[in-house]
Amino acid sequence: MEFGMLPALGLILLLPLVFFYLSSRRAKSRSNSANLGNADGSKGRKSYTLAEVSKHKSRDDCWIIVKNKVYDVTSYVEEHPGGDSILNNAGGHSTEGFFGPQHVTRVFQMIDDFCIGELESS
Repeated sequence: MEFGMLPALGLILLLPLVFFYLSSRRAKSRSNSANLGNADGSKGRKSYTLAEVSKHKSRDDCWIIVKNKVYDVTSYVEEHPGGDSILNNAGGHSTEGFFGPQHVTRVFQMIDDFCIGELESS
């Protein structure tokens, strides 16, 4: 390997780390401003029915359900490394896809930043 290729290789290896760091910071910022807290101490989180979640299934308004928690991932859709695959189960259950082999460990830490509530028991 030539010495001139080292900077390019370093940049290629560094880009995914920078991407996940920036995504996490933006999600935390959005989460902190959205969940300032209600009088009942619920911090903005609530329960949603499957019918309510199913209305949020577009690129501009994307909610998913993972293990009975509801996540608003709208701000992450354009940055999703898997492209539009995040929209496959938009407005519904995404647990199976979320825990697929394609996700790195970091995604399990990031998802909490997008949580807006829980799925209401039927």
